[in-house]
Amino acid sequence: MKEYYFASKKEGVSRTDEEHYAALEELAGERNIEKVIVDPSAASFIECIRRHNRFKTAKADNDVVSGIRRVSNALKQNKLRIHESCKDIIREFSLYRWNDKAGADVPVKENDHAMDDMRYFVAYVMKERQDESFFALSVGRE
Repeated sequence: MKEYYFASKKEGVSRTDEEHYAALEELAGERNIEKVIVDPSAASFIECIRRHNRFKTAKADNDVVSGIRRVSNALKQNKLRIHESCKDIIREFSLYRWNDKAGADVPVKENDHAMDDMRYFVAYVMKERQDESFFALSVGRE
């Protein structure tokens, strides 16, 4: 539907939680957002969102391997569709890869911001809405 993507390494500058929150507001627009799913390590951003009192938050399930499995299943079952305007998530699909040198199933932790967001979203939606047959994806990077 729509995405927000900011890569500080690519841009050469970091953003504050307030700057990311402003981008979240713009991404959300007038949409009714139930919750913003946030990486649990982003405590200061969660607090920033809470202070603005517009969105509820939920801490993301950060289990990588089961998250990848959930996303894969959702795609195979046609429960997950990516809008063509979401260029960064589409780009990351082709860049996501496994670390062959690791002793377990571990993806390489680069070019994965949108993939992380998708895992968080799918894990949350599948947990909360197990009875529904379809959901859409719109991600924002915190």
